[in-house]
Amino acid sequence: MSRILEAGRNCWRIEAATRVAFLIDGEAYYSALRSALRAARHSILIVGWDIDSRLRLPRVGDDRLPETLGEFLNTLVARRDALHAHVLVWDFALIYALERDILPLYKLRWRAHRRLHFRMNDRHPPGASQHEKIVVIDDAVAFVGGFDLGKWRWDTRDHAPREPRRVDPDGKPYAPFHDVQMVVDDAAASAVADRARERWYRATGEALKPFPASDVDPWPDRITPHLRNVEVGVARTEPAYGDVTEVREVERLHLDAIAAAQRTVYIENQYLTSNAVGTALAARLEAAQGPEVVLVLPLKTGGWLEQTTMDVLRARLLERLRAADRHGRLRVFWPRIPGLPENQCLSLHAKLLFVDDRLVRVGSSNMSNRSMGLDTECDLAVEARDESTAQAIERVRNELIAEHLGTAPDAVSEALRTHGSLIAAIEALRGGERTLEVLEGSVPAAVEREVPDSAIIDPERPLEAEVLAERLIYEEERAPTRRRVLSGVATLILLLALAAAWRWTPLGGWLDVELISAWVGRLRESVLGPGVAVLAFIAGGLVVMPVTLLIIVTALVFGPVSGFVYSMLGSVMSGVVSYGIGRALGRHAVRQLAGERINRLSRRLARRGVMTVATLRLIPVAPFTVVNMVAGASHIGFRDFVVGTALGMIPGVGAFTLFADRLQSVVTRPGPGTIVIFVAVAGIIALGGLAANRWLGKRRDVAEST
Repeated sequence: MSRILEAGRNCWRIEAATRVAFLIDGEAYYSALRSALRAARHSILIVGWDIDSRLRLPRVGDDRLPETLGEFLNTLVARRDALHAHVLVWDFALIYALERDILPLYKLRWRAHRRLHFRMNDRHPPGASQHEKIVVIDDAVAFVGGFDLGKWRWDTRDHAPREPRRVDPDGKPYAPFHDVQMVVDDAAASAVADRARERWYRATGEALKPFPASDVDPWPDRITPHLRNVEVGVARTEPAYGDVTEVREVERLHLDAIAAAQRTVYIENQYLTSNAVGTALAARLEAAQGPEVVLVLPLKTGGWLEQTTMDVLRARLLERLRAADRHGRLRVFWPRIPGLPENQCLSLHAKLLFVDDRLVRVGSSNMSNRSMGLDTECDLAVEARDESTAQAIERVRNELIAEHLGTAPDAVSEALRTHGSLIAAIEALRGGERTLEVLEGSVPAAVEREVPDSAIIDPERPLEAEVLAERLIYEEERAPTRRRVLSGVATLILLLALAAAWRWTPLGGWLDVELISAWVGRLRESVLGPGVAVLAFIAGGLVVMPVTLLIIVTALVFGPVSGFVYSMLGSVMSGVVSYGIGRALGRHAVRQLAGERINRLSRRLARRGVMTVATLRLIPVAPFTVVNMVAGASHIGFRDFVVGTALGMIPGVGAFTLFADRLQSVVTRPGPGTIVIFVAVAGIIALGGLAANRWLGKRRDVAEST
């Protein structure tokens, strides 16, 4: 039988480890981590997607060090003169801001000991993230898996509905959480350290040197190895970025492992959206002599965003797998914890793959497209080369299954011997209060319609702006789009010229500023002012007046804050009116008015819903009023239209409101300072428009040359 792990193909390096253990759930991991960190003498390397300096690492024995992570690390390096700690965390997207520890992190950086080095990494393609979860102590012990050093992750293996210790740093309880971390030593740990140093160098430009071996063994106390004297493969995902070439070892490892399976594939994962993994599993299910496939997934993924995007993609992939399951070898489960409120379920965050009793993989990578090619990832894998290792791998898998079934690992092993099938063994043990329930994984049709294909929300590679435009805009639409962008830039240049003329020519004396100010003031103070503004947007929409001009005028009259609110309300109301006109006229009339190009836009709007409406507010494919009418004629849902319009208009309304505010400053308080700021704001908007023109035209040029 040929080996699965192959350096240079599906893993970066294969290195020896004397000890390997699997730390199941947060109580085991955080206790082991604290123990190992206490033994650090030279180096602590932490690379993560998230970190919270307020995370509690519960004390072990007579340990008198602080419990919170930030103070713990600070105290540790202060007590040991030779110890350096390097912490590299993803410079996260704004959408996660409310979930992250922001100020404490910066306080840690300001107050930290000089040998506690903290950096945030933004060196990655747009939309990507640093997703590894790595901790290495003295190059001798390394932890790799699904656990970040963040909040909402600590839990016991009981996952009790009411666990008083399961609270976040603010004292608020959270749902039960399940994950697994792998700990290795020796050369395997050193290889992970090399990976961590590489990530640090890519982010900061600072090269960290390996430290000499310590005479203190940092292997965590009270952790008995599951495996001994094995070889560990280190697999990575690295997107192409700058001078970094693409690495897809994680994806290749998944595909090779699934292809090599003889009897069983057991998977626990937060997501299941990878096209490549789905295709590989479907092929094995279609084969007459393929393996059983058992998937353990969360009932629902994390928050509203994941549930309305990733859950939809998961539902589509599960539908494919069930269609391929001609021989009844697929089971999909979710772990049920009795006593939880209806709006809660076990947060299954593990990233595990077991193939027969032959291979186990643990790491940071989800079974999503982005983990295979967009985010940076690090996984570890062990392939059995002898019977004792094979038996140990099977015991770890059975231990995980037993936890979900609320039974003992020996009961799972006995059921396997009795039934000779993993699926049959699980079915025989199901039925208790804590158990594995069948996961249908379907989503409401209305939600399904709103979500585009995975290429946009779960991309396999970095998604360039022109590729996104290509997916949403047909070739014939791009030339008119370019003209509209250039027209907008020309308008801005004209306004800049008028502002300069106002300041440095007699033009400023031709208009009565006091008279204009008095008229504007009366309108601003009038109770009818907001209504007049909204009606102006509606009337302007009916005569296809540029909405950007209306936004600028509204901001000049009512000021930036009220102007922004009235512009948003007016834009949405204007859109609703022209949407209603489009619906009343019907597709035939709109087709005659707008032509075949808009017909294709109509089909695309109807198919993709709210996300496309929002995108078309950002990308000027057609005039504002025309898009509204087409949306109505397409019978796109009214709610989708309103929500998409509101979301998509926010950036543009904000930008042109700021532009108008700075323009007013130039007119009312002319001077070098106000003019410089105005030119800067206008220049940024103009450059944005020119950039849009550039990447929209790029795809057109490519198409014409092929």
